[in-house]
Amino acid sequence: MSLKSLQEKAGVTADGAFGPGTMKAGMAYYKLTPVRAAHFFAQTAHETGNFKAFSENLNYSADGLNKIFPKYFKNAGKDANGYARNPEKIANVVYASRMGNGDEASGDGWKYRGRGALQLTGKANYEAFAKYLGNNEVLENPDLVATKYAFESAMFFFDKNKLWDICDKGVNDEAMLALTKRINGGTHGLDDRKEKTKKYYGYVK
Repeated sequence: MSLKSLQEKAGVTADGAFGPGTMKAGMAYYKLTPVRAAHFFAQTAHETGNFKAFSENLNYSADGLNKIFPKYFKNAGKDANGYARNPEKIANVVYASRMGNGDEASGDGWKYRGRGALQLTGKANYEAFAKYLGNNEVLENPDLVATKYAFESAMFFFDKNKLWDICDKGVNDEAMLALTKRINGGTHGLDDRKEKTKKYYGYVK
């Protein structure tokens, strides 16, 4: 489990629970200011369902596929029933020929599906992350992004998208809204993200 992996790295009891001790240890391990740590861990907590899901769930029904991915099924004349409840086949269709991935037959969609605390997705992003780490471990074993490098991949996202500049504006509504839009593409879960940010900031300020 990725939270336990973080706790082991940071030198605290690996109990899988995120409290003040883990927050402070994580802040120190990643050399974050209290404000940056509050934003970073609040956003990743929300995105992972309180640090429980570090790999994308693609287990959709045929109806779900037609509603969520109409471009690749209903509108493309592709029968979703042949893909329903088969995450590997679904990933290979919806992520084919984009984000650096090969075509459906290449299997890249499944191999480079969303993983990590902020869902690193697509071969091109995995390659960029490998450069960021300075090794090709995640290209040889992409599942490491869901375990060993879950939070590093989120740090990469914050670095790449210059999100620390937003964090540095403080723990306030403006910064929390701006971060949520950059991470989510909208404002989904904004109230929960705000609540967590303020709570975690209280652990370390």
